[in-house]
Amino acid sequence: MLWTLFVILLIAWLVGLIGFHVVAWYIHVLLVLALVVLVIQLITGRRAAL
Repeated sequence: MLWTLFVILLIAWLVGLIGFHVVAWYIHVLLVLALVVLVIQLITGRRAAL
């Protein structure tokens, strides 16, 4: 019983670890894209209508 619980928790931990790294990579890409868009808007001088 304890070995079964250990294996299930180990697999869940590994899936969470791998999944977090994939999600963190996407978040970093989105942050870089947002910064690029911000810099382009600052350089061109266009302001968004509020």
